[in-house]
Formats: sequence, C-alpha cells, structure tokens
Amino acid sequence: MPRSTRLAGVLIATLVPLLAVLGLSTPSSAADGPDVDIIDHRGSSGAAPENTLAAIRLAIAQKSEVVENDIQRTSDGELVIVHDTTLARTTDVEQVFPDRAPWNVGDFTLAEIKQLDAGSWFAPEFAGERVPTLAEWVNAVGQQAGMLLEPKAPELYPGIEVDIDKELRSLPAFQRALRADRVVVQSFNHAWLRVYKDLAPDVPVGLLYGSKPSEADIAAAATWAQQVNPALGAIDEATVDQVHRAGMEIHVWTVNAGTDMRRAINWDVDGIITNYPQVLRDIVRRS
Repeated sequence: MPRSTRLAGVLIATLVPLLAVLGLSTPSSAADGPDVDIIDHRGSSGAAPENTLAAIRLAIAQKSEVVENDIQRTSDGELVIVHDTTLARTTDVEQVFPDRAPWNVGDFTLAEIKQLDAGSWFAPEFAGERVPTLAEWVNAVGQQAGMLLEPKAPELYPGIEVDIDKELRSLPAFQRALRADRVVVQSFNHAWLRVYKDLAPDVPVGLLYGSKPSEADIAAAATWAQQVNPALGAIDEATVDQVHRAGMEIHVWTVNAGTDMRRAINWDVDGIITNYPQVLRDIVRRS
C-alpha cells in the first residue's frame, strides 16, 4: 500500500482515543483489522497450479489485494509467466520434448511452451492449463488486484528490461494499474533492477532479499527504491522499523504458517506474500 495510506492509518489511530473522550464517532475502517496487503504468491498457488490463469482466477475470486508473478523470456523473445528457469517441475515438458534437456525456458519458443500442460502436475482437475504470456497475465488481473511483477533471473536474458517495459506499456490494463499506484516490479538482482528503474522511473520497484538487509543497505535503497522485500525468517522487528523510518514499505515472503503470519502482522509490515491468502485473510480479520 502507498506510504500515504499508512500515515493516514497512524493519524486515525492517534485521533481515535481523543474522539472517544469527546463522545464523537470514529472512522470505522480503523477497526477492520491490521492495514496489511495480502499478496498471492504466484497466484493462489496453495490451491491451484502456480502462475497459471487458474491461479489468477482463484486469487481474484478470493478478492486478493495483490497478485505476484515471475517473468522470463522465450527463445523467440516472448515474455511468459513461469518461476523456475527450467520447465521440468511445473509442466510435462519432459514427456513432450524428451530430447531437450535441461528444458530451460529460454531454449523454447512460445509456440512450443504453449503445447505444454502446466496444470496436471498440481492436480488432475487442472489438466490443460497453459503457461500464460505476460500480456495474458496482466489482462487477467486487470483492475481486480494490484500487480507485483518479478523478472526471474534477468541476467539470463540480456535486454529483458526493455522488452518488459515495452510490453507493459502497450497494455491498457497495466497503464490503468500504474496510474492507480497498483504496480511494483521487484527483483533479487539489484543491479538489474536499478537499470530497469532508470528506464522506467515512474514504475515503483522493490529490492528482494534472501538475507537480512543492513542499515546501510536500507539507506542506499531509499535513494531510489520504494520497497524492501525480504524473507520473513531473515529479519526482525527492528528491520521493519528501519525500512519505515527510511520512508519505504516492507513486504515479507513467503509466509504460510499462521504463527509467522501473526508475527509479521505484529511487526507492522506493509504486505505479506503467501501461498494461502484465505488463511492470512482470516488471521487479519481476527487481529
């Protein structure tokens, strides 16, 4: 969520006791639960095959606030939504193309990837799900949720920042989401992300961390990024405070256990990335 929204929440929380003393009504939204974004990791991936349109449809049906994805590039320059740099885990590529090991995404054309079943590995009822293109994914999300976009291993795809920027800006659904402040691009490759930010300065960006960012890291990030997004297990409450003091948001990943969800909420993170948004939503409502 924008930092302005968080600051408004702080102001409301300050005013509530005073309004109660004066016998005046208080804003109802402040009592609805913690102000934390529920972010679907690769779609609603605990209940549908990750990064497919089925996972997006389920995320939308569950009224998700933000949907996260992974972007890679095919051998013929098309952008597709898939997490692993190989297609083996989440498709039937080994059966369809048995002689193409190690089945790297970048070694296949879009037409070849569209032949693959991206659903049966998860459950039989998802047989026939396909790997979506970036355009298909953006149009499926539309205005129904925010978009958290993660180019996966961009160092494998020279110039992919240009491809992503060109593709996204050609999509009216992305343009509407950007104007509504509902888009963030994140990456573990901070050098690449800086290149992308220079190319697209109007797009908010987030730095992913698998380990605890130092105070120096956070201070440096604040000069050009809008989010610091670490693994929950790598940080403590002090890290959350440091990020907020630097004027940025912090979204933690990938949080699937109820105890961890509660811990993140108590630390006042801005967003929680999870495979189980319905579980998180229930915990937020009870908090």
